[in-house]
Amino acid sequence: MTTANVGHLIRRQRGLVRRSQLDLAHEIGISPRHLSFVELGKSKPSAALLMTIAQHLDLPLRERNDWLLAAGYAPRYPETPLTGPALSRVRASLQALLDAHDPFPGFAVDLQWNVQLSNRAARRLVAGIPEDVRGVPTNIFRTALHPAGLAGRTRNFPQWSAYLLRRLDRSVVRTQDPRLAGLADDIATWPAIPERHTWSHLSSDEADDPVLPWHLEFGGRELSMFIMLSTFGTPMDVTLSDLSIELFFPADQQTDTVLRRQT
Repeated sequence: MTTANVGHLIRRQRGLVRRSQLDLAHEIGISPRHLSFVELGKSKPSAALLMTIAQHLDLPLRERNDWLLAAGYAPRYPETPLTGPALSRVRASLQALLDAHDPFPGFAVDLQWNVQLSNRAARRLVAGIPEDVRGVPTNIFRTALHPAGLAGRTRNFPQWSAYLLRRLDRSVVRTQDPRLAGLADDIATWPAIPERHTWSHLSSDEADDPVLPWHLEFGGRELSMFIMLSTFGTPMDVTLSDLSIELFFPADQQTDTVLRRQT
C-alpha cells in the first residue's frame, strides 16, 4: 500500500461498481466537493467516513483493512485461520452443510478459489488428478481448466470454461491479488484456453437451459450439474468474508441417479 493513496483506492472501487461521485456523495451524506478532495488526496478522511464509503461500495473486509492502512489507520477486521479454535464452530457448521449435501459435490473456497473444505462427492470428482495439476490445496480453476485435470472430461468445455474464465478475470480485476493474477497468466498458456484479453467478453450461452450446466464424464457416464453459490451474510472476519460455498446439483435424472449410487 506504499504507492497508492486511499483516494486512488476509493476512486478505483467506485469505478468498478460504476457509481458516480455525485450519487455516492449524496448517498453517504457528504458534499461532492468533499468526496472529490478525498479521492484527489487533498483531504484525509476519518476512519468512520472511510468505512461508510466502503460499506456503500460493498467493499470486502480485506480491502477495507487495506483502505484503513493506506489512510494511516489500524486495520479493523481480524483474519483468523479457518482451522483455528476461534472459528471451530463456524468450520464445523460449514462441514456439516457440505456433508448434508452429499451425494452431490460441495466445496468451500477462499479468495483464490482454493478448496478449504469439501464433501466426499467433491473429493470423488477430483480423485486421481495429480497434485501438481490441481495444486495444494486444490484450486478450482486449476482443476477444472487444466488439460490433465477435468478439462478433458468436460463435454461442454468451451461454454463451461468461458464461465470460469470470466469469473477469474473479474476476481483479478476486483481484488488486484497478485496470486490470482499469476494463476490467470499461467492458465492463459494452457491448451484450448482463449487469449487472456478476451476473457471478460467470453459467452457461455446455452439457450435450451435455464442455468448453464456442467457436462462431465464420470465413470463412463455423462453427468450434468448446475452450481449454486452462497456467502456469509454478516461476516466480521476477513477469512469468512473471503469464503464462498459452491454446491452442485443434478440437472437431470440420470445425474441424480448416478451420484446417489456412489454413496
